[in-house]
Amino acid sequence: MHTANTRSELRLPTIDSPKRMMNGRLFDFSREVAVMAIVNRTPDSFYDKGATFALDASVAAARQAIADGADWVDIGGAKFAPGPPVPLDEEINRVVPVVESLRGSGAVISVDTFHPAVALAALRAGAHVINDTTGIHDPAMADVVADSDATLVITHSLAQPRTAYPAPTYGDVVHEVVDFLRAKVELATSRGIPLDRLVVDPGHDLNKNTLHSLEITRRLAEITALGLPVLVAVSNKDFVGESLDRERGDRVEGSLAAMVFSIVQGARIVRMHNVRAAVDAARMTEAILGFRQPAYLRHNQA
Repeated sequence: MHTANTRSELRLPTIDSPKRMMNGRLFDFSREVAVMAIVNRTPDSFYDKGATFALDASVAAARQAIADGADWVDIGGAKFAPGPPVPLDEEINRVVPVVESLRGSGAVISVDTFHPAVALAALRAGAHVINDTTGIHDPAMADVVADSDATLVITHSLAQPRTAYPAPTYGDVVHEVVDFLRAKVELATSRGIPLDRLVVDPGHDLNKNTLHSLEITRRLAEITALGLPVLVAVSNKDFVGESLDRERGDRVEGSLAAMVFSIVQGARIVRMHNVRAAVDAARMTEAILGFRQPAYLRHNQA
């Protein structure tokens, strides 16, 4: 007679230096997931189409995200997608006032930029993280972050900033993403950034098609095996829409499914638009994994 195994063992990633102090808060990424909210001070963002472009709207959106449970807030002044360059002064004027307005909020403040000058201005204004979606395209970015106490997010992408990369091809997308990230981590450390101030992101949909992004999600454990905290940005991406035949604005459930699967595979920072839903899904996943206790116990209690 077959006896079922009543205990399921998840093989969770081993993270080197999982405890990170940011903005006075200790994150333990061996047992914790941080939800990163997205605030775009751009008139042409792919998701909100400029709804938070105005300063008061962006600050209000950031504060609402924090109220909804966001641990981090990621502020962007220029989208990743192809388009004309945004002047450096303009990008700085978009992000710095939001950073300044969030000082004292308790949230980790991240700035999404690939320009070292913008990163420097943001760090001086009080940012704690620089989120470089071009994977240190400009090595000076590593120098700027090394001279601070900030964290750098290194993301896999292949194109020159703000340029198209049609029909991307890979021999093995996961292996190539891992090799890229490993090389960029070595670059960052050679420039003086310690490993405990680095995070990596496989770059879902960035110079990748839907099959590539699904493969990265399916095999995310191979990326978390690098030993660094992994950030995933799966929210409302085209790979979700194409998988489900859903337009932008109707991809929340698919995004949450991709997020939860990524957490189980080892992701520890999740960049999401729909913050309240993402926070609940992340906290429930933590409870199932045994990372956190339920908020209370009443059901069937004596």
